[in-house]
Amino acid sequence: MDYQRATIKDLEELVRTRIIVLRAANKLDENTDMSEVERQSRDYYKKAMTDGTHTAYLVYDGDKFIGAGGVSYYRVMPTYHNPRGEKAYIMNMYTAPDYRRKGIAFKTLDLLVRDAKERGITAISLEATDMGRPLYEKYGFVKMDDEMELRT
Repeated sequence: MDYQRATIKDLEELVRTRIIVLRAANKLDENTDMSEVERQSRDYYKKAMTDGTHTAYLVYDGDKFIGAGGVSYYRVMPTYHNPRGEKAYIMNMYTAPDYRRKGIAFKTLDLLVRDAKERGITAISLEATDMGRPLYEKYGFVKMDDEMELRT
């Protein structure tokens, strides 16, 4: 397996894999229009890959795309427990069905967490699907009790 840290040169591959991930996570078929998400993802990656607010890894078996993962960096107001206010959010984790349960997602996650820690960021979070939850728990992530979300 080849774990490649993505650069802006990988823009189209990042956008393509983002759509694959969203289709899989949301159980969307190929007929579902993703053109707006694709356009917005391209804009996001152009900015974030240039200004360093996103790190992504693409995983290949030879020339075949088999996995991905990303981490977005952002800043909130400083707190006692996070005086710099810097946070990392893991997202876009994906492994092709034939390659699951082989440690690929765990290694991708580890690369992303290491990147965050090298930046001095310790506030690392993610949103877990039912399928991904065991992986994240094995790595050491725990369910948050204090956060809430407004759904409109």
